[in-house]
Amino acid sequence: MRWRGGRQSENVEDARGISGPAVVGGGAGLMIIAIIIALLGGDPRQFLQQANNQPAAAPAQAGGKGPDGKLSPQEVEAGEFCATVLGYTEDVWSRLFKEAGKEYRYPTMRLFSGQTQSACGGATSASGPFYCPGDEKLYLDTSFFAQLAQDLNAPGDFAQAYVIAHEVGHHVQNLLGYTDQLDALRPRLSEVENNEYSVKLELQADFFAGVMLHHADRMEQIIEPGDIQEALRAATAIGDDTLQRRSGAAPRKETFTHGTSEQRERWFRKGLETGDLSQGDTFSAKAL
Repeated sequence: MRWRGGRQSENVEDARGISGPAVVGGGAGLMIIAIIIALLGGDPRQFLQQANNQPAAAPAQAGGKGPDGKLSPQEVEAGEFCATVLGYTEDVWSRLFKEAGKEYRYPTMRLFSGQTQSACGGATSASGPFYCPGDEKLYLDTSFFAQLAQDLNAPGDFAQAYVIAHEVGHHVQNLLGYTDQLDALRPRLSEVENNEYSVKLELQADFFAGVMLHHADRMEQIIEPGDIQEALRAATAIGDDTLQRRSGAAPRKETFTHGTSEQRERWFRKGLETGDLSQGDTFSAKAL
């Protein structure tokens, strides 16, 4: 992916090194276990809290800093990459909103190490990236990129860009009112129905991620050979059915909250190929 030299967003809070101790004793494995617990209907926060309270197997540098107290060159580059991708999302969504007669409000990205607090509650690196509509911030521990590559077998910077674009997609949903509409509807839904609507929400965020990267490429020519395959591999790796199989369980459709690997890949590809927002209404789609 061509990103070096691109405009970096100013809406980044880099709290790496000041957000508290990192999860130790198997952070990547904890992340996968937490995801699986959530998919199976449990509350991963209790598990993560218990894991974080366990004695560390070895001393951990708070914030992932090196011996001199500074971020490593790799961590600096990861921050620059995140700021550049966020800059692409700002440019693309500002233009698309303007064309639709709307105003795009920039989200903030908070980079953290180990654990952090948001308006949606506490989170750790094992929680994975997320968007909080309460404060309109994206939260990301950049160590997730290594986990994405090593544990989920989805390496590459374009796969990382897809992750960021997906979380920004949730911000777009928030601005367009989808999030509020679903929150108002949830109390009247059964658990299975809630899961079904969550799948629709996540697949639309995948579609929005594809739309953003489509237009970013037209504006900045960022896509290189192999990039699309990287992103599709990432979308496949985090499908509900794939994650449940990784846990040793048979996939249970009624527990899906993000969509199958095939669905996530297909909706992301649809956005990436068309760049057409009018084709992304997953809530009205007869078949996902």
